[in-house]
Amino acid sequence: MRFSFRARFSPVRFLTTLITLTFSALFCSASLIAADTTTSAPPEAGSETVVISWLVAIAGAIFALFTAYRFFCWMVNQSEGDPKMKAIAEHVREGARAYLDRQFKVVTVFFAVVCALLAFMAFGLNTQSHWVPFAFLTGGFFSALAGWFGMRTATLASARTAHAAKDSLNNGLQVAFRSGAVMGLVVVGLGLLDISLWFGVLHWVVKMDLAEITVTMLCFGMGASSQALFARVGGGIFTKAADVGADLVGKVEAGIPEDDPRNPATIADNVGDNVGDVAGMGADLYESYCGSILASGALGVAAYHGYPKMQMMCLLLPMCLAAIGIFLSVTGIFMVKTEEGASQKNLLKALAKGIDTSAIGVIVASFALVWIMLVIPSQSSGIPADSPLLVGTPLFGVFGAIVCGLVSGWLIGKWTEYSTSDEFKPTRFIADQSSTGPATVIIAGIAEGFYSVWIPILVIGVAIILAFGLCTGFDFANSQIFAMGLYGVAIAAVGMLSTLGVTLATDAYGPIADNAGGNAEMSGQEPFVRQRTDALDSLGNTTAATGKGFAIGSAALTALALLAAYVEEVRIGFERWVENSAIVETISDDMANASALKLSSNCIALRTVNSAGTEPEHNNQGFLLFPALNVSQKTPGREKIEKAEVGATIRGLNITELLERGECVDVKKATVPDFSRFYNFSLLNPKVLVGIFFGVMVAFVFCAMTMKAVGRAAGAMVDEVRRQFREIAGIMENEAEPDYAACVEISTAAAQREMILPAMLGLLSPVAVGVILGVPGVVGLLVGALTSGFAVAIMMANAGGAWDNAKKYIEAGAHGGKGTDAHKATVVGDTVGDPFKDTSGPSLNILIKLMSMVSVVIAGFIIQYALELF
Repeated sequence: MRFSFRARFSPVRFLTTLITLTFSALFCSASLIAADTTTSAPPEAGSETVVISWLVAIAGAIFALFTAYRFFCWMVNQSEGDPKMKAIAEHVREGARAYLDRQFKVVTVFFAVVCALLAFMAFGLNTQSHWVPFAFLTGGFFSALAGWFGMRTATLASARTAHAAKDSLNNGLQVAFRSGAVMGLVVVGLGLLDISLWFGVLHWVVKMDLAEITVTMLCFGMGASSQALFARVGGGIFTKAADVGADLVGKVEAGIPEDDPRNPATIADNVGDNVGDVAGMGADLYESYCGSILASGALGVAAYHGYPKMQMMCLLLPMCLAAIGIFLSVTGIFMVKTEEGASQKNLLKALAKGIDTSAIGVIVASFALVWIMLVIPSQSSGIPADSPLLVGTPLFGVFGAIVCGLVSGWLIGKWTEYSTSDEFKPTRFIADQSSTGPATVIIAGIAEGFYSVWIPILVIGVAIILAFGLCTGFDFANSQIFAMGLYGVAIAAVGMLSTLGVTLATDAYGPIADNAGGNAEMSGQEPFVRQRTDALDSLGNTTAATGKGFAIGSAALTALALLAAYVEEVRIGFERWVENSAIVETISDDMANASALKLSSNCIALRTVNSAGTEPEHNNQGFLLFPALNVSQKTPGREKIEKAEVGATIRGLNITELLERGECVDVKKATVPDFSRFYNFSLLNPKVLVGIFFGVMVAFVFCAMTMKAVGRAAGAMVDEVRRQFREIAGIMENEAEPDYAACVEISTAAAQREMILPAMLGLLSPVAVGVILGVPGVVGLLVGALTSGFAVAIMMANAGGAWDNAKKYIEAGAHGGKGTDAHKATVVGDTVGDPFKDTSGPSLNILIKLMSMVSVVIAGFIIQYALELF
């Protein structure tokens, strides 16, 4: 098979030229920054550095979409096979389109309601930016669009992959993998384009402050997360209801092969692979990708407060890193190829070659990016040479953090491969247990799933500590550079996701290969065709598990970054709260004799007006007040504030003395540790501790809800398949065609009905906890959901993948092969693992990010309207 795009287009030569020109442009623009000694004002809207960096991000996004389009056109030009192969593929396409149409209708109603609520909070209560409702809508739209494009490509590619497998294993791999690459490149292209366009509008058109730009852009992640959760949960319920029904009745009870055309649930099973594993995973990683870029930008701006050049560079760096990652991901995609008769180990090496090539390229490119965008500008940014902001950063610190993210993603992928591939001991151990029945298979799978958690947790823990430490010179106690450490954690998440174009291609490839095997079986192709597609499918199970591990790992880093960014949204919320409070009674700019309004038990707001009637520097400032170490240390002003009633105006305050003694802190200058003391984020605070328990509860209840949903839908599917076998004469003799549409309808209706409550749990939990327990409770909720959700998601994804590949291992001939009791035992194990790995497990990583995003969006509301019952 000849790939015409490659014949006309040399990606290596093109990318080398493009990257060289990009770095040359950045170097020239950075030199312009170095020559400019002005530091008192923000970068001008037309700054060469800002424009060029922004154009690099735009170029990366457009290049991703252009390459995805070329891959799509090449795939469509491949033969779809004989008429029967085409007819089966069309059934799958129709089912997938029908499902997504109905899902989008449900989601549209949800988005309309939430958008109205956000508009009320923005325009009615003024607790957040007026741009948030629109950002929410665009985030959801682009996420849905990415999933739809991936699903469309996958449904067109399955029959073409099966037909290509007639020629050779490599040809089948090329069609499946490059079709999966369409999903990967569309996700990163649309994500980076969305971010870049929003930045352009808010910076050049609206002329918004950088801090507010970052927190506003963070809010469109809520739209992406909401759409991703609906897509993942709904698609997971759809596909696993069909899969369980097809396996239990078809393979175990009727004893017919997988994807046999006599099984009424096979079409629904193939449809589910596309709407769940392709569209759902695409929407999932879209919001991780965007969330990591946006969170790192927000934390970078916070880290360099008062130094606008460095703020801008920290904001643009993750966008440029993502763009460079796109260029290198395309190079990696072209590196994937294999030989005829390759084992799964050989196929894994072929995919690893593409991923590793991209990762190494990103390491080299990120070093140059950090040097050009951070080191050179820092020399003329006005930061004192002995400032902690320059210790261990930005060269070795930020670059090291990026490398930490890349390496941790690679390690998690390798460990997941070991935990789920039938080339290694864990999966073969599960297969060995089949000799004693399904119970021991299930016990072994659960045990291996639990055991597989320790490496990812260790890797993520080490990555967090190193990323934070490298960006702070391992000075963990210095509050001045604490935000820089958090920026390091966030940029590590960007580093991990920088090669998403190729890593997501390896994930989306799996469902395409699975559908190709189904098409080959149902259309009656020669046995060797199914053998080749089974080899690709078995590889796809491992790459899918690797992709889930990668997605969950990136979710942990992204959610932690979002937790830190949440504090920045709290800061903006305080500023809006002060702006909403009318304090006009101070008639002197003498900060030693000011008046203020007591907003809450430990927060005051003031506005000073000088004799000329104008408002000086301390206009509309909120001041956070901390508990004193002991009563004797309190100043008279502090005691006056504490004795006043909430809502009262306090006169004659010496604000200067309060600031000097550290009893009062300016909101605009407050650090993350300041907010931590203000809200008492200590584990001894019952609000935080209860919030942690609630977060753990939400993770487990969410899993229970999605597992039960699959069970109910699968039960209905089993009944339907049994009914058709019983009532439609001639099915088993191939004399009558099953009613495929009825099974598709059962899965579709169940998915639409069952996905609502789990999604509402993720959306409403931060609101309810925030209103009752306030900001400390929300922080505890996010910590509990992140830690428990990460561990449970890894366990479920790896256990499910290992069960699936244990079944495939026996089907390949181990322990007697297909039709044996050992085979039936592993089919039962795979049936249990299906909702583990394709519904509950991968949905958990979306849940923890959605809760973080919702918390960011409602932060301003919670600050002002929390009940503070205790």
